[in-house]
Amino acid sequence: MSEKALPIIPENVVSFDQARPNSQLPGSTMKSDLVEQASEIVTDPLVLINLVSQRVRQLNSGRSPLIPTRPSMGAADIALTEIIEGKIKLIHRELPA
Repeated sequence: MSEKALPIIPENVVSFDQARPNSQLPGSTMKSDLVEQASEIVTDPLVLINLVSQRVRQLNSGRSPLIPTRPSMGAADIALTEIIEGKIKLIHRELPA
């Protein structure tokens, strides 16, 4: 019998070989679907990231969600859904010359 040697992983490396969590709510939207839908509204990925992170900070500091939420929704899910439903809009401002 030959034993397979396990690869040695340094302490500062995190393995991404993790099982996908099963959704507790059948038919619930996956976060990647939310990102895809929101990216159709805010087409610049960097702007979308900044918009979502700013809204997540607001939600975490106590602001109320603008949409009905479920207990399984995280702050990023809420922010993305608010963008998709048009509750949060991006306003383009002219910079002073």
